Amino acid sequence: MGYIMNLREKVGHSPLIGVGATTLVFNNKNELLLNLRSDTNTWGIPGGSKELNETLEQCAIRELKEETNINVNDLELITVLSGKEYYFKYPNEDELDCVIALYKVSNYDGELNINDRESKELKFFSLDNLPELESRAKAIINKIKNGIIKL
Repeated sequence: MGYIMNLREKVGHSPLIGVGATTLVFNNKNELLLNLRSDTNTWGIPGGSKELNETLEQCAIRELKEETNINVNDLELITVLSGKEYYFKYPNEDELDCVIALYKVSNYDGELNINDRESKELKFFSLDNLPELESRAKAIINKIKNGIIKL
């Protein structure tokens, strides 16, 4: 059982500060990889919570492998994000105030495959033609489109 799940057993749905990593994966058409989340039925950016004794880089690589089957060959830290736009209330009522290390992956290998129950679909999208996004993903992509986050 993971660190956050262990805390949840003690605090229930109360807000937690969660540190994690999110990975922007672009294909050769400059399309962004998104996952259709099974909990919210909206599209998100692959990522997740850091485990104890794990670096943020290890977290990014592990989460991407778990959620997409992709192996990272090149990982670049873009920025660290936090604040009210990254506060998230899950459908099960768990609340998480997220601190997100945002990485870009431009060199990867492996065949896309869903390896967990967190996603229903994986697909690349043009930033100009995006589906309905989960709130944190929407905040990140809006900052990219507005030039606040530079890739």
